[in-house]
Amino acid sequence: MARHWADFQYEIYLNGMTGAVPRLPTDLSRLEELTERRLGPGPVGYVAGSAGDGSTARANRAALERRRIVPRMLRDVHARDLSVEVLGRSLPAPVALAPVGVLSIMHPGAEPAAARAAAAQGVPFVLSSASSTPMEEVAAAMGDAERWFQLYWSKDREVARSFLGRARAAGFSVLVVTLDTPLLAWRPRDLDRAYLPFLHGVGTANYFTDPAFRAGLARPVQEDPNAAVMHFVNLFSDPGNTWPDLAFLREHWDGPIVLKGVLHPDDARLAADAGMDGVVVSNHGGRQVAGSVAAADALPRVAAAVGDRLTVLFDSGVRSGDDVFKALALGARAVLLGRPYVYGLGLDGQPGVEHVIRCLLAELDLTLALSGHAGPATVGPADLEETTG
Repeated sequence: MARHWADFQYEIYLNGMTGAVPRLPTDLSRLEELTERRLGPGPVGYVAGSAGDGSTARANRAALERRRIVPRMLRDVHARDLSVEVLGRSLPAPVALAPVGVLSIMHPGAEPAAARAAAAQGVPFVLSSASSTPMEEVAAAMGDAERWFQLYWSKDREVARSFLGRARAAGFSVLVVTLDTPLLAWRPRDLDRAYLPFLHGVGTANYFTDPAFRAGLARPVQEDPNAAVMHFVNLFSDPGNTWPDLAFLREHWDGPIVLKGVLHPDDARLAADAGMDGVVVSNHGGRQVAGSVAAADALPRVAAAVGDRLTVLFDSGVRSGDDVFKALALGARAVLLGRPYVYGLGLDGQPGVEHVIRCLLAELDLTLALSGHAGPATVGPADLEETTG
């Protein structure tokens, strides 16, 4: 029998009979403010900050807010099932945790805590290349749960090849290749504090434990950490990559490959032509290009262009269950959730991440039901109305 995620609200109310209330807000949009108050400005700014003046992050929210759900009545929503097939995998809901690097700056439990939370709730965890924990340790924390690996495409092909081999050996099943970060964007919140964790060797765990990376060092990491950091900075990503280079990834990865950061329909078509399996319509949560098109505005055009050829996923600006509903209606197969789970981690470790996942999916379950849907499959453009002004 399918899980009714909405039952979480009754669990909360029943716990209230003993005087217990949730440790974190159930309105996930409040988590950022709470995190700002409780955590240091450097780590908070790194997670919450955006490119330029933040206009793209604001546009992401505005694009979702502008679309309003049109509920339908007297439809049988008694038995609901949020499960979906994504990239050949059966997921309990159309949500995965997005790749976010350097999670140790938010909580000592770091990536393993978030990964265990995802595994406990059955949703995929996408591990960042820029993890503060080696991929093998994160995999061990998850058991046999669904996990995907996000690749920052290194200038050093041997390091990239090594990462792919290690990820495969550690049971990561889907490769998510981030295309929108060949260079680090102009991010004033980080710049004003001169805060970049990588320069302190944080977020470099996958590199510092990699044999191909270490082969490029004159001395071991522990003997000359500064040299290791500079080697990492020099090979982190490759601005010279072009579409034909995707053949390298296909040659060294035998599972599904998803390209993250696609906003233009023609790029989505090129991804399909290159034999990719999916795209993530994303502007990196507003962190890369100030003044960029909102991800939710780009989503319908990308879905129309390649929805019959590729799995279309979505991130950027998602803060609630109704945001997920809207993304599904605009053409996404599933959604990657980023900042809210990171705030949950920062505030309460693994339980905080589980709280965020359960709140999001309970709200999605209720939004679907109250709008006349027993599952994601029947949601479409007709369920939204776009407002102006």
